[in-house]
Amino acid sequence: MANFPPVIRFAYPERTAVVSVTGAECALGCAHCGGHYLRSMLAPPQALQRAAAADRPSSWLVSGGCDRRGRVPLAARSHLLDALGKTARLVLHVGLVDGEDAAEVGRHATVVALDMVGDRRTAREVMGLDVGLEDYLESYRLLSRHARVIPHLCLGLHGGELRGERAVLEALRQEGPEEIVFLVFCPTPGTAYQDRMPPALGEVIDLLAWSRRQFPVTPLTLGCMRPRGGYRARLDDMAVRIGINGVAIPTPAAEEAAADCGLTVVRGGECCVLHS
Repeated sequence: MANFPPVIRFAYPERTAVVSVTGAECALGCAHCGGHYLRSMLAPPQALQRAAAADRPSSWLVSGGCDRRGRVPLAARSHLLDALGKTARLVLHVGLVDGEDAAEVGRHATVVALDMVGDRRTAREVMGLDVGLEDYLESYRLLSRHARVIPHLCLGLHGGELRGERAVLEALRQEGPEEIVFLVFCPTPGTAYQDRMPPALGEVIDLLAWSRRQFPVTPLTLGCMRPRGGYRARLDDMAVRIGINGVAIPTPAAEEAAADCGLTVVRGGECCVLHS
C-alpha cells in the first residue's frame, strides 16, 4: 500500500483472440501441455477471417508450438503479424530467440510475453530442452532491446514441484522487469503430467508473498492459467491480500478480498498485460 494506489486490475480477456502460428503442431510435446492448449487456438486462416470480420477482436495473443530448439516461429510469419497488427494490438508469446528473431518480434509486438524457466532439469524433463536460466535471460535481454517484455513464470511447472522459480525471480531483480506474470501448473488430461497434483497452495502463497517483498514497486499479476475449483478461490483470496496488483479471470473470492482490502477494481476486457 506504500508503493501503489489502492487499485487492483481484473482482466476478463473476452476481446483478445488467441492464435497459434503453427496450428496444433509442436515439436516438443511438453509434459505439461502435449499440444493440448494449441488445439483451442485459432489457426492462421481462421485468424485472418476474424481480422476481416466486423466484430474482430480488440487484440491478438499470438503464440504457437515450439521447434526442437524451443523457439516459436513468430518471426517467420511476418506477413500474418503484419495483417493482424493492422487490425488490433499484438501480444506475442515467444520461446527462446536469437538477435535476429528478437528484432523481428519487436517490430510487431505491443507486448512480448516470455516464459522463464530457472532449472535445467525442469527444462530437460518437462520440455526436452537442454537449456538453463542463462538461456532465458539472454532471450529476455535480446527482446528487451526491441519491445516491452513481460516475463511469465509458471509455479510448479515440474509436475507440481517448485524448482528454480526463486532463481528466476532473483535473476529478474537485476533486470528490472516492468511487470511479472505468475501462472500455476494445472494437471491437464491427455498429457504426461495428467495425474500430477498442483503445487502445494501454501508454497505458492509463500512464493508470491516473498516476491512481493523482493519487488516492492513492480506490478505483479496472477495470470489466467491456474487450477480451478477451491484451489483457485483460495489462491485468489490470498494473492489479493498479500498485495498482487492484477488477476486474470478472477473468482468471486478475489472480488471479496478486494472489497475487504478497500481496493478499487479496474476491469479490463483484454489480455492481462494490456492495461489500457
